[in-house]
Amino acid sequence: MRHGVLISLAGSATLGIGALAVAHLWAPSATRSPRDAQPSSHKSIPVVIATSALGYGVRLQQRDLTVAHFAPEAVPQGAFRSVDQVLNQAGGAPVVLAPMAAREPLLPSKLSGPGARPSLSAEIADGKRAYTIRVTDVSGVGGHALPGDHVDVVLTRDLSVDSRSRQMVSEVVIQDVRVLGIDLNANPTSVKAALAKTSTLEVTVGEAQKLAVASELGSLTLALRRSGAEGVEPVTVISAADITGASAALPPTQALRAPGPAARLRRPAQSSHIRASGSVRVIHGAEGVDVQVPSERLGDGA
Repeated sequence: MRHGVLISLAGSATLGIGALAVAHLWAPSATRSPRDAQPSSHKSIPVVIATSALGYGVRLQQRDLTVAHFAPEAVPQGAFRSVDQVLNQAGGAPVVLAPMAAREPLLPSKLSGPGARPSLSAEIADGKRAYTIRVTDVSGVGGHALPGDHVDVVLTRDLSVDSRSRQMVSEVVIQDVRVLGIDLNANPTSVKAALAKTSTLEVTVGEAQKLAVASELGSLTLALRRSGAEGVEPVTVISAADITGASAALPPTQALRAPGPAARLRRPAQSSHIRASGSVRVIHGAEGVDVQVPSERLGDGA
């Protein structure tokens, strides 16, 4: 009887040890160190974000900003690491130049310089200039060219050497330039068309020189480009002959002129018994016409 009890106890002990071994194999996380069990939060990087939506022209304050932690691979290039880095710049806090959504990281490209006003100069790209041209309701694309849009500038001029004929030509001066402002409006979030008297464009120094000369040669017109369209297309000079054809009729200035004595000679004779015995060559512009003249009138001039 005693041997049976001992054997039973030994078997129970063996089963208990086996159960502990199995539990250790199936639950290895229980033996991990506290350092291994913690997530890699210590590798996150602080990034300054907007606490709420920020519109154009807002001067940043403490309540507008907060700090969130991003994984290293998710940190935008140029992001600020602290609120003080944004607000305590030499010259003062910057202003917002491009709208930002809530929880969006702050980036230098969307802010002005330290203490700057929401002025046009804060939006000019590096190496560019702002150049203003005069526009009308037609040449300004009906007011639909708004800040942030891209346009081409077309020059139309008159190369006529005299008043008898007009030689109009049209050529593209510059292409794919950004509109910085319309009149005094430089807000890139503008969505309402407005008729303007001036349009300010972002150009290079060389393009500014071209516009200065072109504005003295003739009239400038804006051609609005499709949103997102980029690049410069090959263009040629278009003249009036390309539209009306080379063999155009007499210019309107001559066609509307009152007929002179030579033109009156082309009228038919008033009396059927008068016999034509001579002719006179009448020149109209580049054309010549032989007109028959009654003999009595030739005799009068003899």
